[in-house]
Amino acid sequence: MLLAKRKLAIETERLTLRPPVHSDFRPWASLRADSIDYLTGWEPSWASDHLSRKSFTNRVYWASRSVAAGTALPLFLIRRKDNVLIGAITLDNIRRGPAQAGTLGYWTGERFARRGYMREAIEATVHHAFTRLDLSRVEAACLPENVASRGLLEKTGFKYEGVAQSYLQIDGRWRNHVLYAQLRSDRRGKTAAG
Repeated sequence: MLLAKRKLAIETERLTLRPPVHSDFRPWASLRADSIDYLTGWEPSWASDHLSRKSFTNRVYWASRSVAAGTALPLFLIRRKDNVLIGAITLDNIRRGPAQAGTLGYWTGERFARRGYMREAIEATVHHAFTRLDLSRVEAACLPENVASRGLLEKTGFKYEGVAQSYLQIDGRWRNHVLYAQLRSDRRGKTAAG
């Protein structure tokens, strides 16, 4: 696939979005460790070796294979002014054929939250999904009580579609999630969240 043969980078006003590389390990592990209390209530439980170099190396290999196969687009958010890692966004579960869809997931380190970075990243990733990957639909889900994430999805053009019961295990237990989607040619009107 062409993406595997050239360096993938998506530029926004303040960020470069690019796949992880081995040299990102220390900044990634530090950012995740510093934000553990902020992140763990919204994410699946971390494995005991989550912050290890071996786990990160496996993550980098998975990212490289996924981009080459066209099954996922895992990207780190790098702030250009100082080359600092601030979070990640992944377009995963890319489905071809009649679906032409993918699922969006994201996180930022606590100290970078609520500064508009993730909004830039979501808008750029969705644009890339529609224009470069030829997807028709991008989906996202979050916990019903995650008001910040729901607001972010709505501000970036996602529409509320419903609730998925026991959708993911978060912090060790099965949790319902609210579902959102954005369509390439979205003609749906604005909808209020659940």
